[in-house]
Amino acid sequence: MKLLIVDDDTLICDSLKLMIDLEEDMDVIGTCGNGEEAVRFCRNDLPDMVLMDIRMPVMDGVRATAELRKQWPALKIIMLTTFQDDAYIRQVLKNGAAGYLLKSQPADTIIATLRTAAKGSVVMSGEVAEKLSAMLGADASEPPKIISEWGETLTRREQEILALIAEGRANRDIAGKLFLSEGTVRNNVTRLLEKLNCRTRTQLAIYYLKHQP
Repeated sequence: MKLLIVDDDTLICDSLKLMIDLEEDMDVIGTCGNGEEAVRFCRNDLPDMVLMDIRMPVMDGVRATAELRKQWPALKIIMLTTFQDDAYIRQVLKNGAAGYLLKSQPADTIIATLRTAAKGSVVMSGEVAEKLSAMLGADASEPPKIISEWGETLTRREQEILALIAEGRANRDIAGKLFLSEGTVRNNVTRLLEKLNCRTRTQLAIYYLKHQP
């Protein structure tokens, strides 16, 4: 797997490169100091995955993620940062990031997570996942959004349940709110996981966050 590291801290770039290059199945093909450099680099040598910092000069990780995904939709971008700001989490996921990790995580955890992301899973550190759940729960007073573009994939009921999952609600709460049995909710959740190729409720919540208007 070919990786590009994008971070304005040279020490971080060098440390990550040294760590990753020890893995037989991973190869760091370059490092960049900002998002603009990353876009130029990818035009000449496209990696399989980008490890992207958020706060950088010239072009930050939020803008760079949007630009890279626009030009190369299949490119996997993992945010690797020290920041847990709500707005950053929400925006980079909407821009197409495949995950959000913290630099404070152990090296072996980061490596294992990169392998998981390479298989197509959305990855997120525990601290960020908790913050995401709290952030989505804060919007619980708003009515669930029904997305017309999902009509051929999800039924209206599935969309309602997906929106409530994104609010952090348990099956019992969803059942009470929609006047359904818990068994019906469980069946719908199972179908949502299959249809959206997700493994967990957190991934369903992330899917909703990334695709809502």
